[in-house]
Amino acid sequence: MARSLTGRQGTWALAGAVPFLASIAFLGIAFGTGALIAFAVAWPLFQVFGYAGSLRLARGEIDHPLVKTQVVLHWMMLVLLIAITGRAL
Repeated sequence: MARSLTGRQGTWALAGAVPFLASIAFLGIAFGTGALIAFAVAWPLFQVFGYAGSLRLARGEIDHPLVKTQVVLHWMMLVLLIAITGRAL
């Protein structure tokens, strides 16, 4: 039986998807330029294992503090990546 997400859960799911999609885009950019390839490969893997582990421990509840912590952590990584690339330009 499929259950729909509440508004709050949908917001957190979207907030988790944005850094993941940014990491995939950065992976393509890194392979194109040859810069920061190790980080670009590891970051999506950290996200997949981090989200999977936190969702497993939270029993699938997206609005759980463990999942929220993962989302905030990857937003911080996205901000740091933007700061690093902005400083390099």
